[in-house]
Amino acid sequence: MMAAQTPKGTNEKKGIVLTPEQARSRRARNIAIGLAVALFIALFYLVTIVKLGGGVARLPA
Repeated sequence: MMAAQTPKGTNEKKGIVLTPEQARSRRARNIAIGLAVALFIALFYLVTIVKLGGGVARLPA
């Protein structure tokens, strides 16, 4: 099956084109989401360490 092609010489953009303000807003939102996920992972890690106790790091003698 052949893909549909646009005629040569057309300057047609596909998809949604964001304004610079929208692009900045999207980037800020993505950074905020990334930080929230990282903090959530750190919280789970710390809660796990606290629940298991300090004896996890000790090797049996």
